[in-house]
Amino acid sequence: MRQGPSWFNVTSLVLGFSFLYLPIVLLVIYSFNESRLVTVWGGFSTKWYAELLNNQQLLDAAWVTLRIAFVSASLATVLGTLAALVLSRSGRFIGRSVFSGMVYAPLVMPEVILGLSLLLLFVAIDQARGFWTIMIAHTTFAMCYVAVVVQSRLAGFDRSLEEAALDLGCPPLQTFFSITLPIILPGVIAGWMLAFTLSLDDLVIASFTTGPEATTLPMKIYSQVRLGVTPEINAVCTILVGLVSLVVIAASIVTKRQEMRRERDMRQAEAQA
Repeated sequence: MRQGPSWFNVTSLVLGFSFLYLPIVLLVIYSFNESRLVTVWGGFSTKWYAELLNNQQLLDAAWVTLRIAFVSASLATVLGTLAALVLSRSGRFIGRSVFSGMVYAPLVMPEVILGLSLLLLFVAIDQARGFWTIMIAHTTFAMCYVAVVVQSRLAGFDRSLEEAALDLGCPPLQTFFSITLPIILPGVIAGWMLAFTLSLDDLVIASFTTGPEATTLPMKIYSQVRLGVTPEINAVCTILVGLVSLVVIAASIVTKRQEMRRERDMRQAEAQA
């Protein structure tokens, strides 16, 4: 006989989710606080969002962060997908262990070590630090996460679909874009979302690889928080939470539609057969 969840499991879930999400809920609520004191409720107001629009430094940092996140997530998705294809399709080859270790090393390597090593690299090659150095750093550590997600998607891939397309005369590149990519697209989208979120959230690696002309939003918020939290910081964090939520919802809808379309096509193919 199947039993429902015990009181211990329910209590643990409630406490766990409260610990994770209650601070975010409080942050969103206090972003609409009338008072400048973030710990004292002074009434409902949206004036801090209007003040945020006049804070050019925060806006510039947010724009730099979004550009870095978009570019680095896109590059990490391409490189991570290619790495996952190599690890899933190439079998045993000379140097596979080294290649796999290099791909997955950022997963277990502390961010301080990764940031310091990249800083020493940029200094050694005399590369001016700024937007592009942060982008390269974020692409480097986000690529491994994309590779893990896409490789898990490829683990259950039916390769007979590709073989059928190749037998019918479809070129390998066209087979990838017509057969393979649509099937693994949910994993690719999930990898891009993860890379985008990691780039938005990063503080340690960006601190090592940034320059005076590229200050990311986490760095700007951290520098201001040391002097005291202001309602403007709550407002910008609330906007980021909303932005990430919209991206997650949109990606979930796209992924769901892709799955439904694929299942419908498979049912139609089975019916025709």
